[in-house]
Amino acid sequence: MKIEEMESVVEAMLFVSGKEVALGDIANALNMDKATTKAVVKALSEKYIQQKRGIRIVELENSFQMCSAPECFEYVSTLCKLPKQQFMTQPLLETLSIIAYRQPVTKSQIEEIRGVSAEHAVNRLLEKGLIMEAGRLDAPGKPILFGTTNEFLRYFGLSSAKDLPSLENLDNINAGLAGEEYKEV
Repeated sequence: MKIEEMESVVEAMLFVSGKEVALGDIANALNMDKATTKAVVKALSEKYIQQKRGIRIVELENSFQMCSAPECFEYVSTLCKLPKQQFMTQPLLETLSIIAYRQPVTKSQIEEIRGVSAEHAVNRLLEKGLIMEAGRLDAPGKPILFGTTNEFLRYFGLSSAKDLPSLENLDNINAGLAGEEYKEV
């Protein structure tokens, strides 16, 4: 099978699926190894970007999904009458950051770090599908462990949790911002 034919098959599979498709499933359908399959998907993804197409292929923890290009969001949301994207509150962002960097983590560990109850924030993040139950801690009471989801990766444009900025880099950025004054634009 020629590369163009493989790309067409991948394009059709991702389009029809409408959700993320595991690399292994794509490789099996193409009867190819995962490394070659990933190269084909990446090449197709690059073509969409270079040609400034209205769709993109995003990688989510060794899976791929077709979605609209970010620059088309406004038009797609108008057509589909999507509600305006809601921004997250500071408590939600703080809680989500703790979960992302410390996962798997319990609610009591989150509360210990934040110094306030995390009940509402955890529930809202679960409702939004940004976090999930990731098992139970082997401790008295067997508290629930939380981790991030593929929706979290999509929301922040990440391929994997490994793509999060290192905490060391964040400390350097915050140190640089500490002395700056903010001006209204």
